[in-house]
Amino acid sequence: MKIRPAHQSDIPFILPMIAKICALHQFWDSAKYDFLPNPEQLYKNWLSKLLEDPRNLCLIAETVELSSCSKLVAFLIATVEQEIPIYHLNEFGFIHDVWVEKDYRHGGIARQLVARAIAHFTQLGVQQIRLDTAISNESARQLFSDCGFRPSTIEMLLELM
Repeated sequence: MKIRPAHQSDIPFILPMIAKICALHQFWDSAKYDFLPNPEQLYKNWLSKLLEDPRNLCLIAETVELSSCSKLVAFLIATVEQEIPIYHLNEFGFIHDVWVEKDYRHGGIARQLVARAIAHFTQLGVQQIRLDTAISNESARQLFSDCGFRPSTIEMLLELM
């Protein structure tokens, strides 16, 4: 397995996984994750801009084949975000999405992606990394806990319409 930074040319291969992660989130909580039609296409535009800033991070994991064909099987997307100006902390890393295709799970790929993100933000001098994960996503919560993350807040949602 090879993990590397994504390039613009990788975006079309990431998008099918974006569609899967959106469908899963919508299944878990359709009120919170009420996506516009074709969210992967909207994500494409955002991801293309994200890749232009070297402080942001998009990693992919791909199989290493003897032939010239490799298969993209996982990704991680993270950004540097600005904190509001009332805290000592000015900025933080934020992991938006991590996905590993089903046939490649439980092999340590997600852990490697998260470790690379931690190293990236450490090298930038970022002092804190945050992320959100669904309450029902026990495997993700365990992964992030194993990587040193701790629960911090509980987001609550009230539907008014």
